[in-house]
Amino acid sequence: MELHDVWFVLIAVLWIGYFFLEGFDFGIGVLTKLLARDRAEKRVLINTIGPVWDGNEVWLLTAGGATFAAFPEWYATLFSGFYLPLLIILVCLIVRGVAFEYRAKRPEENWQRNWEQAIFWTSLIPAFLWGVAFGNIVGGVKIDAEMEYVGTFWDLLNPYALLGGLVTLTLFTFHGAVFASLKTVGDIRVRARALALKLGLVTAVLALAFLIWTQVDTGDSWSLGAMLVAFVALVGAIGAIKVGREGWSFALSGVTIAAAVAMLFLALFPDVMPSSLNPEWSLTVTNASSSPYTLKIMTWCAAIATPLVLLYQSWTYWVFRKRIGTQHIADAH
Repeated sequence: MELHDVWFVLIAVLWIGYFFLEGFDFGIGVLTKLLARDRAEKRVLINTIGPVWDGNEVWLLTAGGATFAAFPEWYATLFSGFYLPLLIILVCLIVRGVAFEYRAKRPEENWQRNWEQAIFWTSLIPAFLWGVAFGNIVGGVKIDAEMEYVGTFWDLLNPYALLGGLVTLTLFTFHGAVFASLKTVGDIRVRARALALKLGLVTAVLALAFLIWTQVDTGDSWSLGAMLVAFVALVGAIGAIKVGREGWSFALSGVTIAAAVAMLFLALFPDVMPSSLNPEWSLTVTNASSSPYTLKIMTWCAAIATPLVLLYQSWTYWVFRKRIGTQHIADAH
């Protein structure tokens, strides 16, 4: 296996890690409006991800940095062609981080309500737009012979990509509801479990349609295997949450995300951005990659740094592993 193939796999792993971890972050943000009944319950939900949400976003920074270094042509075409949706995602992530930190800085109800609204919308919008972005990457976009995107923003809002956006939105919200049931106690835990069951059924229908569409258009035997794993894991997650096995449900929803993202990358390979104008103009792992020397240096750096990051993040989750409820929330000012 060539180094550019290795880095294609590593970038896929980084996106799997990001969507697995940030997926329930986005889901919790959406659930602050769908699940929480009062301010105390909103604080419970936010506190479940309070110690980890910023660490989860490191996976996005690493995935973006790895793409820039390993596949500069892919990075340049992607970020120029998808400039507006990626800018919206970036602004949402910035506002979302500020909202987490500033929401409790003042006791006024309007102040806290406005920041809670910001948390909801800046979780919902990226959860949807990431699916739209990956739907376009896998489905193909208008790339010319100069490796430049020549389409418009409206070309990105095609039926396949929009369906991908609905899948990521519902899947992340389901993932977040399962996480909420795993991390809370009391009535909110019971309602999170009931909501997760409903969301899981909706997600299963949308995901099956999207994955079959992907398989028919660009799939092979490897992507078919990943698709089957994703769907079986999703059904298992729904069954587990129905019988109250939150831990198993969370693990299986994570497997669903991992297998679904793996399927998209398997369907994409050896392209990194297919051209819908001419297949010969597509960006591939070969024509979009950096020099072998650059990839070699990156491989050594990743081999040293990655285990340290994984150990630290695992330790963080272990420290903050206990459940919380409204009884653990201090009285408002």
